[in-house]
Amino acid sequence: MAESFDQAIAVFSPALPLAVGYSGGADSTALLQACAEKWPGRVVAIHVHHGLQAAADGFELHCRGFCDRLGVPLQVLRVDAVHAPGQSPEDAARRARYQAFRAAALEENDSLAIKSVAIAHHADDQVETLMLALSRGAGLPGLSAMPRQWQRDGIAYHRPLLAVPGSELRTWLKQRGTSFVEDPSNAHERFTRNRIRARLLPTLEAVFPQFRDTFARSAAHAAQAQQILDQVAAEDLAPLASSLVIGKLQQLTRERQANALRQWFRQVCQTTPSAAQLNELLDQLAACTTRGHQINIKVGCGHVERRRGELHWYNP
Repeated sequence: MAESFDQAIAVFSPALPLAVGYSGGADSTALLQACAEKWPGRVVAIHVHHGLQAAADGFELHCRGFCDRLGVPLQVLRVDAVHAPGQSPEDAARRARYQAFRAAALEENDSLAIKSVAIAHHADDQVETLMLALSRGAGLPGLSAMPRQWQRDGIAYHRPLLAVPGSELRTWLKQRGTSFVEDPSNAHERFTRNRIRARLLPTLEAVFPQFRDTFARSAAHAAQAQQILDQVAAEDLAPLASSLVIGKLQQLTRERQANALRQWFRQVCQTTPSAAQLNELLDQLAACTTRGHQINIKVGCGHVERRRGELHWYNP
């Protein structure tokens, strides 16, 4: 169900001290100000300087000034967010941000040891993420969209605004007279996410006024189904070890092989196969009935090969 901004902040109860990812934009400004008012002296802001556009230095200056007025400590972390071949700029920037959050949260600081990190993604961001996943033919992990909370490296991450429309955050800031920066890249419709925001969300609002709620329910159903598949994959992988015994893997149905392999690639190999790569690997597994059958297939950012009776993944 949709929430008002004030409701979302009222029920938000992370472990403190809390770090807020702060870009200087409207969404993170509203989240930072609300959290600083709710937990004075227990909140720190983390600004990630990607260095990808000329306005980045101006963003940092604005963030420093706002945090000074708010009385919130600010950590500015400069990262290299240049994307690798085959990687999207958005994915590279996202990975760089989370590496920076981790570095800041794990930094030794007895006076303010960060326990939680809050990120200002809201209901419109969730819809955009789901639509991007649909446009790419994603499976359940993609259709699950963004989780409200999760753990990584012993840090609790939160998205407390996932049920709040983006427009409400700007209304809240306007009522407070709080300034924020506008990222000029948000107006460029060459980015798919921006086209969704500018063209599709207004149409959905007109045709399906409750689309934020219904899309969120669909994402929650997908996430629940994926949790069950993860449990099945864990049971299937348990007797196979980190390198997969081909004979044992072949005892599973093709569908369970695919499910187990996806989890193995994700958790052990830290990579994601394309649908074509996974299907080719499954075909090779089905044909692997002799000792001399060789397997060497590119999967994700590395290769899978057969070594004796096992599958191994390596990144050359």
